[in-house]
Amino acid sequence: MKFTPKSSSSCYLGLTAAGLVKVTFPFDAVTQAQLRKVRPRGIWRGTRQGWEFPLVAAQHLQRQFGSRFLVQDDLAQWLSWFEQPLPPMPPHRDLVSYADLEVVLTDGRRPLPHQCSGARWLLARRGAVLADEMGLGKTLTSLLAARAMVRCADVRVMVVAPVGLHDHWRIEAASLDLPVCIHSWARLPRELPAAGTLLLVDEAHFGQSIKSRRTQALLRLARHPRLRAIWLLTGTPMKNGRPDQLYPLLAAIDHPLARDQRKFEERFCQGYWRDQGGQRRWLSRGASDLDALGKLTRPLVLHRRKQTLLGLPPKRRQEHRVVLTESESRGFDHRLALVTDNYRHRVQQGLVRSDAESLAVLTALRQIAAEFKLPAVETVVAALLAEGQAVVLFSSFVGPLLLLQQRLGGELLTGRQRPGQRQEAVNRFQSGMSSLLLATYAVGGLGYTLHRARHVVLLERHWTPGDVDQAEDRCHRLGMDGGLTSHWFQLGFADQLVDSLIASKAERIEVLLGSRRVGLKRQPLPVMLRCCMQESLRTVSS
Repeated sequence: MKFTPKSSSSCYLGLTAAGLVKVTFPFDAVTQAQLRKVRPRGIWRGTRQGWEFPLVAAQHLQRQFGSRFLVQDDLAQWLSWFEQPLPPMPPHRDLVSYADLEVVLTDGRRPLPHQCSGARWLLARRGAVLADEMGLGKTLTSLLAARAMVRCADVRVMVVAPVGLHDHWRIEAASLDLPVCIHSWARLPRELPAAGTLLLVDEAHFGQSIKSRRTQALLRLARHPRLRAIWLLTGTPMKNGRPDQLYPLLAAIDHPLARDQRKFEERFCQGYWRDQGGQRRWLSRGASDLDALGKLTRPLVLHRRKQTLLGLPPKRRQEHRVVLTESESRGFDHRLALVTDNYRHRVQQGLVRSDAESLAVLTALRQIAAEFKLPAVETVVAALLAEGQAVVLFSSFVGPLLLLQQRLGGELLTGRQRPGQRQEAVNRFQSGMSSLLLATYAVGGLGYTLHRARHVVLLERHWTPGDVDQAEDRCHRLGMDGGLTSHWFQLGFADQLVDSLIASKAERIEVLLGSRRVGLKRQPLPVMLRCCMQESLRTVSS
């Protein structure tokens, strides 16, 4: 079936960017009523976008409407593949035997026991989330399982990973003599080979926004009829503590909970309709019933902790409350007053209406605090370097890192560098050529092994617990010598607010992935910011 260009009066069946069936037609009540009866149910997106149905409804839609609706080429190809399914995989016990989990790798390593058990767990599931903590070797675990599938059937292994991690994946795959095809998150293919593909998705939390293009591109691959299996790798499956971020991952592995997005959001995201400016909007950014969500997802989400499996040296957090001189305090209060006065003016004018305003103000306050903390941070870092310690320092802002590099030297790791330059900086640090690495959370907290450092300094904290854990765990991982001290510098109410947010969101994540029950007491960000702004206004005025 060929698709002809759409006209204003055309009716057609096609695929959305996320691999769902799209039904578009000039609105008429009869067709609308017929589509409402289709099962599984679809979602009406309005007259411009039409209906969206799960892929399992494609054949039914073709039978019922194929005589009246044109079928796009990509959907026609997928329908033909459904009629010629891939042959089944061997039983689980045969797959495990082909994995050769006890065999020494070509580089002389032997897989650790938890990596072998993780590989066996993956081989029992077509879709799964390997959510082990950072530093447990999820890459090798997934490749061990992938090698078994390749040995048993005609399977291609496709890896999706950030560009900075491609070399790591190539090295690990080479240790298993396993051919892999690696794609970046920015350039995902639209189709898979006809023979069948195993999809390994590293840093899967990159796909936690259901509306982003890369998430939709991932879901299209996850729903492809030539997909053998999909295994998602992430140490932070609910990075910001919100179930709506977990939903796309569950949809990618075809978890039953994700087959009805609206029901998922009503139950776990406090979803509700709200009238705004004469329009009804569906809001679903809350969190509820996390105990049940954890129990229902546990069969397909494997989360294990380093302390339990490896017995790593402890990680200790040390708080440093920065005390400013009198002149510094005047300058700090003046900078805060400019931001708070502007915020108060916007509140009085009725211009503050969204979370975006709150986040913008909070970011400005964090950046001001970061600048005023630099002298205290420089003193602590210089003392550690004088003792011969290796130090990694993280910040959300490039400016303070550049200033510290001018004063202390060291390697820089930011998004302004090419991937090769970043790896060279990491290599110089790990080899001992430099004892200080200055990194942004967005770059340094992603995929690099920095276990030479026994001290990590967080100039300020990112408000996402996953980013904070990722940064610390770049150093706290297998192969480190001694314990890790994480230095948290705190100045002013902005740092207090962010640290309280981290603790609150971490509680949600613990409820979902942890074994113990945690009570939740959390206010929305705008409310928390408003309270802190009032406290700041009292401080500045006094």
